[in-house]
Amino acid sequence: MDTTTNNSANSGFVGIKFCQECNNMLYPREDKENRILLYACRRCQYQQAAENPCIYVNKITHEIDELTQIVTDVISDPTLPRTADHPCPKCRGNDAVFFQAQSARSEDRMTLYYVCRNQNCLYRWTE
Repeated sequence: MDTTTNNSANSGFVGIKFCQECNNMLYPREDKENRILLYACRRCQYQQAAENPCIYVNKITHEIDELTQIVTDVISDPTLPRTADHPCPKCRGNDAVFFQAQSARSEDRMTLYYVCRNQNCLYRWTE
């Protein structure tokens, strides 16, 4: 019995394979003489050639800091509101623009982003 699908090579999914003789799990094994990858049962002598040379997929996801994606040019955007009620945590200036944006992750709440309008600071923060 094979739990992989026909498009497993395309999706990066490496399924678990089972022995057709005793239903135990098959493990990858190299046939050094023929230089091929096999799946072999550790209980009986059953083995089969692997259709896909990939035996393990390690997907790494990297979350980027959304504040680094904000361009400081927003300070000159006349359509963005300004506030003096939220001082800059870096320079303590009282002039900032702010806007609301939804996170890339849909389960997150809406967030207010602030950018300091001090040309020497341009610090970005959220509250």
